[in-house]
Amino acid sequence: MTGTPVRHRTLEVDGPLDLRRTLAALRVGHRDPTMRLDDRTLVRATWTPQGPATLRVDLDAATGRLDAVAAGPGADHALEHVPDLLGLHDDRRGFAPDRHEVVARYDRRLPGFRIGRTLQVVDVLAPTILAQKVTGGEAVESFQHLVRVADHPAPGGPDLPDDLLLPPPAEWWGHTPTWQYTAAGVDGTRARTLIEAHRRIDRLEEAIAMTPADARVRLTAIRGIGAWTAAIVERLARGDPDAIEVGDFHLPNTVAWNLAREPRADDERMLALLAPFAGHRGRVARLCELAGSFAPKRGPRHQVRSFGARRRR
Repeated sequence: MTGTPVRHRTLEVDGPLDLRRTLAALRVGHRDPTMRLDDRTLVRATWTPQGPATLRVDLDAATGRLDAVAAGPGADHALEHVPDLLGLHDDRRGFAPDRHEVVARYDRRLPGFRIGRTLQVVDVLAPTILAQKVTGGEAVESFQHLVRVADHPAPGGPDLPDDLLLPPPAEWWGHTPTWQYTAAGVDGTRARTLIEAHRRIDRLEEAIAMTPADARVRLTAIRGIGAWTAAIVERLARGDPDAIEVGDFHLPNTVAWNLAREPRADDERMLALLAPFAGHRGRVARLCELAGSFAPKRGPRHQVRSFGARRRR
């Protein structure tokens, strides 16, 4: 895809920035065809209100310098919102990690982790819906398959890869026939949610500027979007540090193991343990995940299900 125009921007980071951990939740699998990420470099293809863009950000951790380049019709928009994406405006007011020794230790260990925001619901909606009630591996496989089926090449340019793909635009998700979803291993319930949500994406995008309570009402007005999906969208798109995924299969156990050394917990127990961190419950839960300390596993593993003739790549 034509890479013009190409734009550049340089920023200085105030304090540490862990590029990989801050942005890891936006990457859909290690081979995400829309995004590349490591400790020093981000390359991401996205749709902006001005059109498609490919953004590259290089971090010099020693100097705190960020060099960003973007190509495509949405280049200016992508560069303008680099600080939002990387959490440079992350508001830690009210966060008191010393209320729990483990949280304080994780916060010291991961000082560069920030809560960023894409400021677009559409950026995170499809991967989140695809992850409903299936294993992470299934969701990754379905998303990557559908990205390749849609086949929207990302804008290229100097210092940008020429093989990145854009995620499918809202129009594609909203008008793709259900058999195409079935071929990607997506069951009928998630397919219907994907279609309905993306057909009403303009209404969902309004949630970005709403209060947290009103945003939750707007997001969950879509059939098939519940508290779990809404919380992930709120954290990733709105940058809400308090959004917590009630209904997650693993998260209550992870939080309880880290904060109380309890291997099993339900949502009620998780919320009770996180109550001292009201306003930053999602931040604490994410720190527990990123620290890599998980509850001991027991019981049968989730079985990978097949909803159709899923093509493997």
